[in-house]
Amino acid sequence: MKKRILLLAATLIFSLSFKAQSGGYDIKFNFKGCKDTMMYLVKYTFDQQYISDTCKKIKNGLVQFKGKKDLDKGVYTLVSQGKSIYFDFFINENQKFSVNLDDADIVNSLKSVGNKENEQFFSYIKFITNKNGEFGKIREATKGKSKADSTKYVNDKLKQLNEEVKKFETDFMASVKGSFVYDVLNLKTEKEPAEIPKAKNGRPDSLFQYYYYKNHYFDGVDFKDERIIRTPFFDDRVKKYFDNVIVQHPDTVIQEIDKILGKSNECNLIYNLLLGHFTYKYEQSKIMGFDKVFVHLADKYVISGSAVKCGVYTAETVVKIKERTDILRNLLLESKVAELYMIDTLYGKQVMKMGFDTAKTSKSVTDLYYKNLEKLTPMFTTLYQVKAKYTVLVFWASDCGHCQTEIPKLSENLKEIKGKIDFKVFAVQTKDDFEVWRKFVVDKKLDFINVFDPIHLNNLKERFDIYSTPVIYILDKDKKIKAKRLGAEQVIDMLKMLEKIDKAAAK
Repeated sequence: MKKRILLLAATLIFSLSFKAQSGGYDIKFNFKGCKDTMMYLVKYTFDQQYISDTCKKIKNGLVQFKGKKDLDKGVYTLVSQGKSIYFDFFINENQKFSVNLDDADIVNSLKSVGNKENEQFFSYIKFITNKNGEFGKIREATKGKSKADSTKYVNDKLKQLNEEVKKFETDFMASVKGSFVYDVLNLKTEKEPAEIPKAKNGRPDSLFQYYYYKNHYFDGVDFKDERIIRTPFFDDRVKKYFDNVIVQHPDTVIQEIDKILGKSNECNLIYNLLLGHFTYKYEQSKIMGFDKVFVHLADKYVISGSAVKCGVYTAETVVKIKERTDILRNLLLESKVAELYMIDTLYGKQVMKMGFDTAKTSKSVTDLYYKNLEKLTPMFTTLYQVKAKYTVLVFWASDCGHCQTEIPKLSENLKEIKGKIDFKVFAVQTKDDFEVWRKFVVDKKLDFINVFDPIHLNNLKERFDIYSTPVIYILDKDKKIKAKRLGAEQVIDMLKMLEKIDKAAAK
């Protein structure tokens, strides 16, 4: 049983937020025993809470919030000046009502005057809170009993209380069906089949249970009703679905996001907040391959113009998102990477003597390049020249502290599979300090194809998304990305796994 009615803590963003409507609101709390001198009216909006109004003067326990424009409809909470949450309540069509309560027993004293939805909601809070209290007292009642008797007593009592709660919730939801109270509580209600068929082994069919749960997860949720995003349950419902319910594969996530956005009206609050949430979530994702979700969202909803039209992002932000997308779309799993024209340590001194180390402008570098092109051409070592089943493509810098630890570790680890798996390491030094780099390579006996780019031909940062080092990719024989952004300790396991998959596919 899940309960999030009376919350323990809240993160508050201090901002006034009103919707331009007429009618106004007048909400009074007659708070017996109130110790506060100031309180906040706070509304939920997805995974944030915003202050909608402040009562700066509380006299004789009267807390009043009053305004000339209607408040956004949804679930609100009364918050003390110390940021402690008292309780949640509804602000819907009726925005002029009062609530009576006593600090000595807030939950059981809650009484709504002139607002049926809150009266219904408070009755739910009272029952659930009191049953939770009974759950807590079960252990105390086992003192003096034997272990066997205690276990039986606890199990019997838990079963009884669970049945009582389940019956109450079923009856309560039936009594409020069609109301906003129902819509809110439905968001936290888990959908389970009434009967579960047996699998071949005679046990309940877990596959049936999963698909029923997934297919009915959002039953009764109206994604066109903006009120549901202003509740304490909507964000958890959405996040749980995408993090724990569906298969964690980028193609599945893309399909489910498109489906959920398709259920809402373009540019309504739900559409806008979910689009912003998913775009940020998958652009920041640390799970390999999930940048594909970000690229899809950017292409379909952001760069296409919908995000600007709906006010999710400014035109300037969309330009930045497009720049980021254009980098990532070429680095998705199974994409062929760009060719790299690099200089091996063998020719490093000769190239540096051409003046590339002292060139100050891009024009001077370009002039040097064309002046020395005939000499440079035979010196180039390219990525696509590497002949191996797998290429470990490493970007690192000899002055990077983390690289100084990770790169020798990678070299040492790879000895385990040398001769067992066909691989080569194409290690790219991202800085120009040739002598320091060369000394490190020699001292650590790095048995790699060690190269750098003193001519600045390759635009490594953007083409390979290098914002910190080391960055490690694993490529197949055709230079398609099979894995990326690995730690040195992950490379061997990934190569072993890829080899195992390849051998299984060949059978």
